[in-house]
Amino acid sequence: MAALVNHRPGAVALASPWLAAHEAATSALVYAEVIEYIRPSQRFLRHYQTLRTLLREVHPIGVNLPILERYADIRLTLRRGQLIGDIDTLIAATALEHDLTIVKTDPHFQRVPGLRVMLLTRPEIM
Repeated sequence: MAALVNHRPGAVALASPWLAAHEAATSALVYAEVIEYIRPSQRFLRHYQTLRTLLREVHPIGVNLPILERYADIRLTLRRGQLIGDIDTLIAATALEHDLTIVKTDPHFQRVPGLRVMLLTRPEIM
């Protein structure tokens, strides 16, 4: 979402069809991460308005008990290898619970068994 807020051409081109078809969703935790990312910017108000407009088309999904149970299962599985951060684990659990694909530049999401990840390079979103 941060790439969309920053109007990165590659991200906009990729997401536009999903947005037009109302097929885009996100974890409410991603919203929190984006707010943390844009808050120190001198252009915070502009970015914030863009984010709020984007949320008219992107459904934010809150954390619930089934997502927390998936979180626990993922953590137990990843303890055998290498853990990922708690927020990212919750985002992965949300995607699994709602049968969503994560679109990210972070390869560590690929450690989560059964999670569909569309891994992008930074140049692809710029």
